[in-house]
Amino acid sequence: MLISNIEVIPNKRVVEHLGLVQGSTVRAKHAGKDIMAGFKNIFGGELGSYTELLQESRDEAVQRMQEQAQAIGANAVINVRFSTSAIAAGASEILAYGTAVVVQDT
Repeated sequence: MLISNIEVIPNKRVVEHLGLVQGSTVRAKHAGKDIMAGFKNIFGGELGSYTELLQESRDEAVQRMQEQAQAIGANAVINVRFSTSAIAAGASEILAYGTAVVVQDT
């Protein structure tokens, strides 16, 4: 499955447009990680546990988007974007969305 954040894929031609596909995940912070993040806020530095949590969330959202695209016969998703929103205190949604297409070599 080809994934692109632009509207075209070099050396490929879109032959069928299948529509919008999306994948999302909602994740909550771990209380222990919050305590460690509080220390980082005092002393500074990267919040590694949150960086890891966000990367895992993005990966899961993209995987779900790919599965939805494959289910409708796509071999590529173009114009992929990410969005995030707070769902509840300590919980956020990561959304990946794009346009499912069928591409062929040019």
